[in-house]
Amino acid sequence: MSDTIYYIILVITGLIAGVINTLAGGGSNLTIPALMLLGMPADVANATNRVGVLMQSVSGIAGFAKHKKLPQDDLTSIVLLTLVAGALGALSASLFTPDILTYILLGSMVTMALVMLVMPGLVLAQQSNHRRLTASPSRWLMLFVAGFYGGLIQAGVGFLLLAAFTGALHYDLARANALKLVATLAFTVIAVIIFIAQDLIIWLPAIALACGSMVGAWLGVKVTLNISGHTMRWLLFVMTLIVSCLVLLKN
Repeated sequence: MSDTIYYIILVITGLIAGVINTLAGGGSNLTIPALMLLGMPADVANATNRVGVLMQSVSGIAGFAKHKKLPQDDLTSIVLLTLVAGALGALSASLFTPDILTYILLGSMVTMALVMLVMPGLVLAQQSNHRRLTASPSRWLMLFVAGFYGGLIQAGVGFLLLAAFTGALHYDLARANALKLVATLAFTVIAVIIFIAQDLIIWLPAIALACGSMVGAWLGVKVTLNISGHTMRWLLFVMTLIVSCLVLLKN
């Protein structure tokens, strides 16, 4: 395979993943296998992929902020909590075997699919009548669990963060997606720093993936701002099923 085709594939894969991650989550289940199919070991692919996740988070946050959909009141608490939780999750990753991590990922995806099918109101709030994060320890716990999972696995964390921001904090879908990207950015920064220190990132593929991911995130913002809650419910449901199938196929 020529270098040109190699990088085109990464840009296109990054673009698709950027859209998916901005709308919901699970894009890493496309990008990590793509990097591995192109010859990277699993740990290097995971590390290289985080650069794309980092840049798509920045692009998506900028897009939501431009449209005044980025809430400010809980921002500092969300960043600090997800930084701590993500760091603990990343440090705990070595305690779990790949098989156990796969079961955790599948379990979270199937649970989210069932919740969106049976009790969509728990995941998709219809109005922005949000509740402050500081008002209840249970909300801290839910966001901490999502952040820990993001540091531990990353793939599929968007679904859990959406559940935390819409179900527990009652943000509407656009603002929940904006905060989801803020939380993702927080624990991804930690992960990228660790991976740079471990010299696991291959930078040219990472940059190609990041370029596509940033464009995809920008498109994802546009879709989020113009899609109905009913349509998003079914889109998220289908996406969780697709992510679950991808995980099964990888294993």
